[in-house]
Formats: sequence, structure tokens, C-alpha cells
Amino acid sequence: MVRLAVFALLVLAIWLVVLQLLRLARSKQIDWNGVAFAIGFVALAFYLRHVTGIG
Repeated sequence: MVRLAVFALLVLAIWLVVLQLLRLARSKQIDWNGVAFAIGFVALAFYLRHVTGIG
């Protein structure tokens, strides 16, 4: 029962953070090319770690 309560609180906290980020994204000009590059860089790093086993 305690595990379920902790999980529910964690999901709620993540949801609130996502909502705050969405509000921030709407109110400011964001360089989406930079954001996409950063996400792609991290995804490529995980992929290469998986393929090569190094890291």
C-alpha cells in the first residue's frame, strides 16, 4: 500500500513539472532546433552505448 502511495505521488509530481514546462514553453521563444539537437545527441549516445557496449 505504501508503494502505491509513493508511486502515485511521484506520478503527480512529474505531471505538475510537465505542466509547468508546457506553460513556460508557451510564454517564451524557444530554439527548437537546439532542443531537438540535444535530444538527438542523448538518443544517439544511448544507441551507441547499446550497440558497442562501451560506456
